[in-house]
Amino acid sequence: MAQVVVTIAGRTYRMACEDGQERHLEALAFDIDSRLAGLKTNFGEIGEQRLVVMAALTVADELSEAKARVAALEQRIAAFDTEARDAREAQASREKFVAEALDGAAERIEGLARLLAGKV
Repeated sequence: MAQVVVTIAGRTYRMACEDGQERHLEALAFDIDSRLAGLKTNFGEIGEQRLVVMAALTVADELSEAKARVAALEQRIAAFDTEARDAREAQASREKFVAEALDGAAERIEGLARLLAGKV
């Protein structure tokens, strides 16, 4: 298990993470620190706890919107899958129809060829 030291809102925290996830955790901490700094700039000194809650709500809102977008995309994918399946079934049906029509035409041509061969 790896250890990472991050700074958020001027405070240093030692965090544990899986090996290889150090940079990701550092990036997340930087994002939170940046959000807190932005909120502090916009709202001034309103208290660290309120800033943290506002940052958490901002992140939760973004997560909620992302989940909604993912759900909508999953619905679109499901609809495309259904359309693709229907199109494949329709194509198979058309191919069967054409194959049967060609078989019928071939039988008629062979019959005509036999008739002509018998008359020659």
